[in-house]
Parts: sequence; structure tokens; C-alpha cells
Amino acid sequence: MQLEKRIKRRHFLVLLVMTFVWLGLITRLWWIQIGSPHRFSRRGIDLVKNAVKQRQQSIVLHSGRGDIVDRNGYAFTGEEHLALILFPLARGSLEGTDGLARLAEIVGQSKERLSSIMEKAKVPLLLRNEAGALIVLTESQTEKVNALAIPGIVALAVTERYRTDEVAKHVIGFIHKNPAMVESLYPDEVKNGKMNAESTLGATGLERSFDRFLQGVEPSVLSYYVDGQGKPLRGLDIRYSKQSNEYYPLSLTTTLDVGIQRRMERAADRVGLNEGSIVVLDARNGDMLASVSRPSYDQTKVTNNSNEWKNRVVKQIPPGSVYKTVVAAAALAEGVVSPTDRFTCTGDYGKYHFSCWKKDGHGSVTMEEAYAHSCNIAFAEIAKRVGGEKLEEYAQKLGLSDQVGHQTAHLFKLDGFKQLDGEERGNVFAEGVSRRDEGVLIQSAIGQRDVRVTPLQTANMMVTILSGSTPNQVRLVSEITYKNGQSFYRFSPQKLSASGIDYVTAGKLRKMMRKVVTDGTGQTLRDTAWDVAGKSGTAQLGGENQSRNHLWFVGYTPVEDPRYAICVVSENQPSQGKNQAMELFHLVVDELSDQTAQSSRPLSGYPQE
Repeated sequence: MQLEKRIKRRHFLVLLVMTFVWLGLITRLWWIQIGSPHRFSRRGIDLVKNAVKQRQQSIVLHSGRGDIVDRNGYAFTGEEHLALILFPLARGSLEGTDGLARLAEIVGQSKERLSSIMEKAKVPLLLRNEAGALIVLTESQTEKVNALAIPGIVALAVTERYRTDEVAKHVIGFIHKNPAMVESLYPDEVKNGKMNAESTLGATGLERSFDRFLQGVEPSVLSYYVDGQGKPLRGLDIRYSKQSNEYYPLSLTTTLDVGIQRRMERAADRVGLNEGSIVVLDARNGDMLASVSRPSYDQTKVTNNSNEWKNRVVKQIPPGSVYKTVVAAAALAEGVVSPTDRFTCTGDYGKYHFSCWKKDGHGSVTMEEAYAHSCNIAFAEIAKRVGGEKLEEYAQKLGLSDQVGHQTAHLFKLDGFKQLDGEERGNVFAEGVSRRDEGVLIQSAIGQRDVRVTPLQTANMMVTILSGSTPNQVRLVSEITYKNGQSFYRFSPQKLSASGIDYVTAGKLRKMMRKVVTDGTGQTLRDTAWDVAGKSGTAQLGGENQSRNHLWFVGYTPVEDPRYAICVVSENQPSQGKNQAMELFHLVVDELSDQTAQSSRPLSGYPQE
């Protein structure tokens, strides 16, 4: 009896466990298929969409993101064209027909080339030429293509986010897919289903810093639904999901001038700038008019092991003798040196292996002459009178220690919002280094050792010297607008927290910078289209690269009525040979002069040689 009861109890327990297991499985299946098919697992995987994807071929015709335009409305992103769209399923649709020959005749391509493209296609694509540029169709061609009614081949308006021949790529940045970042930055949007692992994010530049505003609406997608053999499903063969919203996506109006930007890019390419940068600011308010970084890159083909996309305009490097401007400002403002005070340069300081670039020395020179001829020995002596603390203080006053890009304390959900992505601070002394160490001080005075600044900071320093007041923040974006053109948010001009320099000191510096060009190291700029004032710099690289330099020239033009503050840097240049920075600055000024003269005629592309 007891054995029989035990067996029955075991059978009951087994049956109970199996019942719970089946209930669990049924509940799980219900949850997957009905309860939450759109948000399965902690990653929020949409099972419905993924199931559909297995029988869906799609191509994005518009990313849904807002555009980024220049100050006059020229779009750096989102150019719309009529184009031919090819789906792999079209191969079956063309078999045994003359459709391919008729299509080739309409779009002006060979039948053989179209056939080869179709054979290799694994995903839907846009028809491009051999160089990779989109083949743009006319309205007449579009009508004729669609009249063929070939499944998998259609002509429609498409909007490419980036063009391979576009300018300002480092400022604009690029977008990418990063599921982990989507979850981190947009938890609410993921939770309510507005974003998922397939959503794109801004990776660099304005695409990144303004990503929350540019996100906008869902992409416009053209899709074909196919069976297991890749043939169109009847009644469900083609769908076009096009977003229509009066207010979104939002767009950015930048302070850039596309005409100036194109000319600066052309100047960089003409002198063969492989590594370096150009930045042009409005001399009146510090707004960014153009920004060029080299090497260039393709926004549609960014690899993980590449860093060409980094914007060198906002990255810190040693400035060389450009930093003598800070020493001069401190000495003049504090009254420890006057422009006519004399110093003796024999070419060698006598210790610390410190010498002047001119081996035989400059002899007896005034401070003004020492600045014009970039005398290291004289500025070592001036720096000793100024002292390390004051040198650091005036770097701060001139905006060389902090980020100078426009910042907003609170912008909607974003605290401490910064317009410029990846901008670095400047630096005078390394942490823990004594400001009173003579060897450190004199090396810092000529922009070597631990001194670091960005090209953007030095261009903005020119704006500060021209105004003789507090440094401005550099604006890159002036306004965020709704799709219908109404204003969403305006960025007002703002000052940096730095105190700046007085107008008298600024006037003395301007006079000294003009002498650099008329009588000093910048004499190759005497024949520019407009008169120039500024300061040259040569920063020697350390370690194994001591035979290579960063070459600088920073200044403003025209001298009598300044319109532009400019900084050019040619990085990693050999010690011997022509000064590429001087050549580049010359060309930049000439291009700006020509742009002003031709401003009534809009530029549609790179100016012809």
C-alpha cells in the first residue's frame, strides 16, 4: 500500500511539473507572438519587423534627419535628385524581355554595364557612374523608366545625406549605427519604440553635437516584399513609406559661408596640404565663416581604423613663435617692457641648450623688432620679466586656455550644451611643473615644451586683439529652424569668461603684427591682394621627428578695415624647403579678396582654374 501511494505521489509531482513547464512555454509563446512582439528581450528587438525583413528588400530614400545649411541657405546635407533604383529581384523580372535594353537607352548607359550591376547586386542600390557619383535623371527620363513597369526597377526622388564632392566635411561630421549608444543616449525613445538598434546617430561634428535636434522623423523607405525565390508577393509587392510633417525634422543654420568654404578648400588642395587646417572667422564678432581640415575623408565610408575625420581646427598642438604674442601682451599690459626697449641676441642663450633660430643672432633689437623677426633670445628675457604666473594669466585672458566654441548653459534636455564637437582646451604648463623654473619658462615663451593651443583659439585671439576687449565665443550655428522655416531656437553672440586685454595693449600688438609682414618673418605676404598683419610660428616636433615642424601663420586682413581673422597650420613639415603655411596664407587672402569682389555672383561648385 505504502509503495503504491509513493508511486502515485511521484506520478502526480511529475504531472504537476510538466503542467507548469507547458504553461510556461505557452505563456512564453503568447508573449513572443501576441504580448510583446515589438519589444522582445531587454534589447527591445522587434520580432514583427525582423520577420518582415526576411522577405523584404528596402532602400532608404531620405534619412529623416534635418539638414545643415550655410548662412544663406545652401544645404551641406540632403540634396534631392531623381535617380534610378535597382532591386536584386529585377533580375527575374527582366528574363526573356527587352526591358534591360530599353532601360539602358533611357538612362544613357550600356546594356552590358546595367547587366553587370544587376548580377552583382545583393541589396537595393542607386545607379551610379564609374566614379561612384549618382546618375541624376531628368523628369522625362523618370517618366519613361516608370512607364516600363518593371518590378524591382523604379525612378524616384532620393535625398543623399552626403555628396563625395561636398565641402566642410569635418565640421558637418557623419552618422553611423551604434545600438549601445542609442540605448545610452535615448532610453525614452527606445522604450516608446521611436528608436531602435537600426537607428542612426551623429558620430562626429555637428551631426553629433546637434544629434537630438536633427533626429527628426523616421526615414522614407521604398520596400519590395518577396517570396522565397525573390519574386514579388502579389498585393504586397511594393510599399513607399514617406514621412510628412509640417514642423519636423529641424534644421541647422550655420555661420559658414559656402563660397568662402569652397575657396579655402581649393586653397588647401592647391598648395598640397596633406596635414593641417584653415579657419576663417568674422573679424567683427568671431563667427566661423570657413573651416578646413586635412586629410579629407569620405563621409559615406568611414572605417574604424581611420582618423581622417578628426577636425584639426579644434585639436591642440604646439604653436611655436605664435605664442610670443601672449608674452608680448603680458609684458605690454603689465608695463614691464615697452616696444622700444632693447635686447641683445648673440644666437645662444648660454644654457638649457636654448638658442635662437638665427645662429649668428639678431644683435641689438627692440621688443618690436624682436617680435617681427621672432627672436627667441629677446623673448626669453621678456618672459623672465613677465613670469610664469602672468604668462598663464594672459593666455587665459586671450582665450587660449579654454574651449572657445559657443556654449549654452541649458538647451532643452541638454545641460552645458557645446556647439563644437571634440574641441580641446589649450595648455601652458604641464601639471606639477614649476612656473618659476627658468628653463621651462623660456621654452614656454616660444610656444614649445608643454604649450598647446588649437588653430581655432589662435584665430579667435586675433578677433580679441582687434576689438581690444573680452574674447568672444565662436559661433558655428546661429539658429535651429522648423521645417517650415520658422525659428525654433536662436543662439545669441556670447563672450568668454576670460577678461581680455585693454585697447591700448591691443593697439600696440596690432602695430607689431603689421611689422612682422612689412619688415620681419612674414615678408612673403607683402604682395597679397589685401594688406595683412599677423604672426608666424614654427614648432619643432620632439623625439624621432625633430627634423619636422608644425608651420603656422595667424593674422587678419585687410589691415585698415579688418574683415577676416585667419589661422593656417601646415603640420608635420620638413625643416628644409618652402614654408607651406606662408604660401597657404597668401593664397587664402587672395581668395578672400576675390570672393568679396565676386560676391554678387553665386558659386555653384569649385571655381574653375
